[in-house]
Amino acid sequence: MSENIKMDPQTILCDMCIEDRKPAKKTCMKCEISMCVQHLQAHLTTPVLLQTHPLTEPMDLCGNTKCSQHGKLLEYYCLDDMTCVCVSCAIEDQHRLHNMKTFSTAHKELLEKLKAEQLILQEKTDDENVSLEKWEKSEREKLGGCSVRLIEAVTKLRDISLTSVQSSVSARMVSLKTSKISMEAAQKEKDTFRFLQMYSQVHQDVEKAKAVDLRKGLEPGSHRDKLVEEIRQNGEKMVKQASQFWGSLLTLVDPEHHQELVPTGSHLIFEPQSLGPGMSLSKDSRNVFHNSWLGQCSATLLICSTKTASSYQRWVVSLSKESDWTTGLCEKTSAKNLKDGAVYGLCREDKQLSSLTTRREEGSQSSTSQGLKVQNTGTAKIGTQLVTTSALITYQGENGEEPVPRPEKVEVLWNFPASTLSFFSRTGQHQREEIITMKLKVSINNWDLVPFVQLGKENIDSTTQEQQWKCSCGKVYSWDGNRYRDNRSGSYYQGCCSCGKVLSPHITEMVCELY
Repeated sequence: MSENIKMDPQTILCDMCIEDRKPAKKTCMKCEISMCVQHLQAHLTTPVLLQTHPLTEPMDLCGNTKCSQHGKLLEYYCLDDMTCVCVSCAIEDQHRLHNMKTFSTAHKELLEKLKAEQLILQEKTDDENVSLEKWEKSEREKLGGCSVRLIEAVTKLRDISLTSVQSSVSARMVSLKTSKISMEAAQKEKDTFRFLQMYSQVHQDVEKAKAVDLRKGLEPGSHRDKLVEEIRQNGEKMVKQASQFWGSLLTLVDPEHHQELVPTGSHLIFEPQSLGPGMSLSKDSRNVFHNSWLGQCSATLLICSTKTASSYQRWVVSLSKESDWTTGLCEKTSAKNLKDGAVYGLCREDKQLSSLTTRREEGSQSSTSQGLKVQNTGTAKIGTQLVTTSALITYQGENGEEPVPRPEKVEVLWNFPASTLSFFSRTGQHQREEIITMKLKVSINNWDLVPFVQLGKENIDSTTQEQQWKCSCGKVYSWDGNRYRDNRSGSYYQGCCSCGKVLSPHITEMVCELY
């Protein structure tokens, strides 16, 4: 009877059956064999085997049940690194601080996670708003509307200009026609006296015709001035519409590098954690100002929102060209002193851009790895150390590796589902260049991270700076009530630095803006 049973080619067979091999019921990971119901009984009834020999659903082992590093049986699953590990990996090596599960528990939890993600993807697929047909229709309507408005604006400008110039040229053509008629009449006149009497008028008509320039624009006057102003106004609208159309095409074709710069709403505001004596906020808490006479530029501000973000949070900041700055995510509890907690961000220091990332690490010694500057934060949590790593961001230029230029505006996108933090340089209304994207580790979910901006250095002693003024060229001056004294040379200056910049303790400049 069994010879007539057709089995699936992928069916795992019992390794202990000598003849007529039956389908396997379980696979022993330790023995590395698959067993049918009959041969499985010993593993199910012997207490020692039942406790020490893990059983799984039938599978083709192919010799991959042992740890390549320790040679021990793979018994656990590391959720952080998504890999199977042995007991030595779990308690001694790099996985010892990770989230470890037994195979059965990991299988159950990951299966539930896949089901949840499947529902999310199914909702995306079923959502009419993201259907291909509706998307195509929406994009066609948007681009079609932009192109129609642009064509209408161009046509209007063309018609206005051509109609006006055509009227003017037509008036000038009358002089040419008049001179032609006068010359023909004079040439036909045979009587000498009449010809001489006619010649004065003919001469005037000819001179007037010779002065006509058909390539000349409108004649000077109120009509031309009014038309020029109308063309300028409509031209500005046309340029704006052309820019929108051009940007929409770029966004459609290359959305990664071309996204319209949409200003953030008023729901985003700065919440100062520390402000230097020369720092102040605007009334709407979206602009930061600095008076260099009152102290150095130094502030740490959280970026707070009155709205609840669903799947991502985005902010755009315009930052000072002169001072150093850092923006990204930090622990809310350590915002007043960033060295006490985790930091993920983009830093501009000494005219160079670098990335900041934090990880947990055993011990307290500083180290260097792969050319990256590693700084020990000195913060111990649950027997571990928080270590912040700083890495210089460069690009391949004509002269080799070169520092990335300072961005005019920085756009930051915190993607919650993907656990990523992306930084972009905005150089125009539609141009967006990615600077770096950081993958946030699973373990940071235990940290309460919030967006922040830090201007200048942390914890500057303001008492030594209150009576000094630093010029952008680097010279530091003291004010004695009447004149400025160069602290290095001792020379006095009345109103200007030797570099030409006006010295004034009353100049307040905007150093950071939520765009």
